[in-house]
Amino acid sequence: RLTKSGKMLYRKRSQTIERSFADAKQLHGLRYCRFRGREHVQEQALLTAACQNMKKIANHLARLA
Repeated sequence: RLTKSGKMLYRKRSQTIERSFADAKQLHGLRYCRFRGREHVQEQALLTAACQNMKKIANHLARLA
């Protein structure tokens, strides 16, 4: 994290990974859990991640067309 390459990677992480979590919270309802229990909360998180991935694929395919 303190080296030159580490700083570059950390900057890239904040643009990609952290943005994904922010989108999940704001756009896909991960700010609050809708269900109780670890299994149900994990299911909600996985479905949210699947939706985000499908959205990325759709945007990528739209750029190709």
